[in-house]
Amino acid sequence: MKIAGAPISWGVCEVPGWGYQMSPERVLTEMKQIGLTATEFGPQGWLPLEAEARATEVAKYELDVVGAFFLAIMHDPETDPIPAVQKELDAFEVAGGKYLILAADSGVEGYDERPVLDEKGWETLFTNLDRISAACAERNVIACLHPHWGTMVQNVDEVERVLDNSKVGLCLDTGHLACGGADVVELVNKYADRVDIVHAKDIHKEMTDKLLPGELTWSEGVKAGMFAPIGEGDIDFAEIVNKLDEAGFDGYYVLEQDIMIDEEPPANGGPVVDVEKSLEALKTLDK
Repeated sequence: MKIAGAPISWGVCEVPGWGYQMSPERVLTEMKQIGLTATEFGPQGWLPLEAEARATEVAKYELDVVGAFFLAIMHDPETDPIPAVQKELDAFEVAGGKYLILAADSGVEGYDERPVLDEKGWETLFTNLDRISAACAERNVIACLHPHWGTMVQNVDEVERVLDNSKVGLCLDTGHLACGGADVVELVNKYADRVDIVHAKDIHKEMTDKLLPGELTWSEGVKAGMFAPIGEGDIDFAEIVNKLDEAGFDGYYVLEQDIMIDEEPPANGGPVVDVEKSLEALKTLDK
């Protein structure tokens, strides 16, 4: 089992005003200290944007690079996402990375609101996902869709619509999928062969169930501890790992626990405690 870390587990997020943003030095050091051997890049600008500088920063910690979470507007006929994608792929060539993990940016700041897609928007989204997949394949990078709350692909019916109408692979984010109404085990049963990478996060279902009815916003839920260390929530990771093993999955499990912190935590404490819990829980499922 290949297990990596993601900076969001330390509260590092692309949303403006998202709490205290911990430094790459602390986050990557703590990843290394607990035994992780790989990381995602984190939000654009957290590490240097310039490719050589980004590569140098990650190399200090002897961590392999999994890839990057990448927001792109893909539903707007007037917007071409390919130039921005190619720029990120240029950085991949220098700094490393195998997976471009795409989220369908709504164009609205934050994740608490989003517009509704019309049929033209859906067709544009499908086309752009296939265009991006092809552009990535030409450069030996795997493009996969990350269903994400507050983006244009959020709810389980939207996820299935994309998978049924495009060739793009799936980033199986267990938490976001559950938030969008998915039975994650059932979704894996149906689409295991489309899963390229897993974002492994656990949930408190009594809280995530309040999102779709509008009783709770995304940011409110994160602040209230909607996500939990693996094994302390309601996601059946044993069954998910088993189903993916049966399908021959050999990609990364990336530890993600979306959090928001108010201030820099004390040394030897803070978010790393929960990340280590998740790491140990996931390792027990490795066969």
